[in-house]
Amino acid sequence: MSRFEVVRDPLWNNIRLDPEAIAVVDTPAVQRLRYVRQLGHAFLVYPGATHTRFEHALGTYHLARRALAQLEETAGAPLLDPAGRLRLKLAALLHDIGHYPFSHALEEAGMPHHEVLAARQLGSGDIARRLEQLGVPPTDLLPLIQGTSGGPLAGLISGSVDVDKLDYLSRDAWMCGVPYGVIDVDRLLTSLCVVAGPNGPALALHEKGLTALESLLFARYQMYRNVYWHHAVRSATVMFNRLVRAALAAHRLRLDEVALATDDGFIQELQREDTTGLAQALRERRLAKRALDLPATELPADPPSWVADDPTLRACVEDRLAREAGLEPGELFLDFPTKAGLLTLDLPLVRRDGSIVRLAGSDAGAYLGLPRVAGELYRTARRLRVFVLRPARVSQKEIVDLLVTPRDDVAARFNR
Repeated sequence: MSRFEVVRDPLWNNIRLDPEAIAVVDTPAVQRLRYVRQLGHAFLVYPGATHTRFEHALGTYHLARRALAQLEETAGAPLLDPAGRLRLKLAALLHDIGHYPFSHALEEAGMPHHEVLAARQLGSGDIARRLEQLGVPPTDLLPLIQGTSGGPLAGLISGSVDVDKLDYLSRDAWMCGVPYGVIDVDRLLTSLCVVAGPNGPALALHEKGLTALESLLFARYQMYRNVYWHHAVRSATVMFNRLVRAALAAHRLRLDEVALATDDGFIQELQREDTTGLAQALRERRLAKRALDLPATELPADPPSWVADDPTLRACVEDRLAREAGLEPGELFLDFPTKAGLLTLDLPLVRRDGSIVRLAGSDAGAYLGLPRVAGELYRTARRLRVFVLRPARVSQKEIVDLLVTPRDDVAARFNR
């Protein structure tokens, strides 16, 4: 058996898989990711967006190998022992192992985040046995995957310039056929370094990489505004969320089974005994239309977050609004997506004179333009929308008044 294998990739060309990676890739848990699309329902808008979590996992692993080699070459010495290097590369490869079908939609429906489910996936079956054989117990990988590790290079897996972002933004833009995810990846990787910090060595960026870092931030903003939060993608997402919640409420689905499903298998399961009609509508791309579409810049700043993070209350409000608009319950959907920290930074910056400053919060504005206007850019990316399955009129004033009402007051008003 050869010491490594090479996988051809449309984005990074050649991805080298070391024997340890091959051993992990050839397990059912990782192979399942071949059948979980990276962007959920985005393929209904961008036909090329059928790439999978598997491709993204390989790309993230590839960038972790590149970054580690670059950092150690710059340092002139190993930064991690062999076990630490293996942990880092496998954490990159397995960072999405707990992902649900259809991207992040089910997390919006109130299910545990995929980082939480990673513990279950890594702790059982063939993948757990392979990791034990490699001397890398799952408990060593979870802190890196869940962003709780204090290791010197943990920021490569979860941080402001992690390899996850570098791959998914580049890959998503490429596969969608849009020019919004252009990042100077090479410059960013060659600008990374390790510095002494209050809690030990930490990943940092040299000042020469500031322009490349800004390209990452701007790519993220543009991809959310134009792809991830495209109105038709959001329409499909809210329909899907309502469909799944109805199936769970009717006990036609079990939460533990959902976490192990694939996209096509899951939607076929949802079509069985579906009384909402939403499963078939999604299969045939009969999406709910916009009855209201307001940019967040026309709304009060920092409204309560219940629309985005309380799906049970949101469904209750939706059904009341539907009846008021002459629709049936389940024919109207509210949508106001959120992404905390979309344009925030937090990492050390090594200035050209060798001094080190913290690139975070308002201080980042001294070195980059985007952080100074991050709040306004975030508001321009967000939109409050009301989708309906049949033509109907809704009151803009009533919707906006509801949006700015505190969660407890809304719950009391709707007798939840």
